[in-house]
Amino acid sequence: MKHLQLIEIILYVNDQQASTKFYTKLFRQSPNMSVPGMTEFKLAENCKLGLMPNKGIAKILSNKTPHPEQGSGIPRCELYFYVDDINAEFNNAIKIGAKLISSIEGREWGDKVCYFSDLDGHIIAFATKIKNIYSDNFTNHS
Repeated sequence: MKHLQLIEIILYVNDQQASTKFYTKLFRQSPNMSVPGMTEFKLAENCKLGLMPNKGIAKILSNKTPHPEQGSGIPRCELYFYVDDINAEFNNAIKIGAKLISSIEGREWGDKVCYFSDLDGHIIAFATKIKNIYSDNFTNHS
């Protein structure tokens, strides 16, 4: 989808300030923007992660969906990050108090992955490729 200029993933959080501190430590970088109602981290040239308080998005949703606070603590999304050094990311996540879900393991889809959850129950995965199963399965046989 080359027409997409920027990707921003926004997590709904109970406590914007606490989540900002958590992700600042997790990413080892300060947010690019932090104002009441929104924090943003630039993760790549065309990708940002936003943190928005549950109460803020509830105003926008205006009772057309369940209130986001009803999902607090329930995994509502997964952030899957391919990283250069999975051991360093694992150790950093442990150090900052991320909740360990699954240690580093080789997975059947060809990645080595570990899983954590943040303060609101969102799942965070750090991964590295063991092998590219897609190139193995989709080799051009012409």
